[in-house]
Amino acid sequence: MAVINIMALRHSAFYAPLLMTIQGGYLKKLGLEANYTLSTPDNPIDQNLLAGTAHCSQSAPAVSFAALEQGQTLEIFHFAAINQRDGFYLTAREPMPDFQWSDLEGQPVLVDHLFQPHATLRYAMHLNGADFDQMQIIDAGNVDQMDAAFRAGQGAFVHQQGPAPQQLEKDGIGHCVASIGETLGPIAFSSLCATREWLQTDMAQDFMGAYQQAMTDMISMEAVAIARTIHPMLPNIDLDVLEKTLADYKKLETWSEDISINSEAYNNLLKVFLHSGYITRSYPMESCIQPVQALA
Repeated sequence: MAVINIMALRHSAFYAPLLMTIQGGYLKKLGLEANYTLSTPDNPIDQNLLAGTAHCSQSAPAVSFAALEQGQTLEIFHFAAINQRDGFYLTAREPMPDFQWSDLEGQPVLVDHLFQPHATLRYAMHLNGADFDQMQIIDAGNVDQMDAAFRAGQGAFVHQQGPAPQQLEKDGIGHCVASIGETLGPIAFSSLCATREWLQTDMAQDFMGAYQQAMTDMISMEAVAIARTIHPMLPNIDLDVLEKTLADYKKLETWSEDISINSEAYNNLLKVFLHSGYITRSYPMESCIQPVQALA
């Protein structure tokens, strides 16, 4: 059985379609054994893809913007969507049924400082008439450090990806008050990426077939069935919390049977990053995206 080396920028229930592809046996049916690893600052995705030590990776189209801003020609392309919504939530310490985005102004807020969630939170506040710069922004570190800081009493709000907010609710520590994904609508958020050379291989074709089937099945599956399948890859999450998270993401229409990265979602991403100041101009889709239909 051939080994396919798959990397990920982050590991959570938000990326359930990729986890389902691996854990649900879709790759094994095509003779592929997945070797799944997380990137680290010392072991980045681009380095592995270019060296051939990774075949493909979970990433985001916006990852390419930094290189495009420097005038570089890309060697790594995003070829399929994972998530077509932002998967982050805002959690408060007490229930706020009448939450307004302006309630964040003047408050200490633990904000995820990775470039994309940082940019989308800023844009979501802008769309809702609130000023991002009026928050008391706290950078507590990585996702685990953020969660620990909020649990220890730091911050009035915390900005997290599922299932962290759902776990805080179950533990009686916080109450989800807003979904950034619901505010923004369709956006080219998370993707699969690889080199153009690998995308022309038989392995890439097999992977795409497995991924498409996993996504198709997942759209029609109940959240409980998805949770039971991928839970071994997320053993530290309570099963009922994982199920709740997946149900929330399905309700949000985070995943779509159409795995292409479409122009509407990409153009919305450009709006977010232009507003945030991360990019100075709009980059055409073809500069960083290899359409999935072109792989046939």
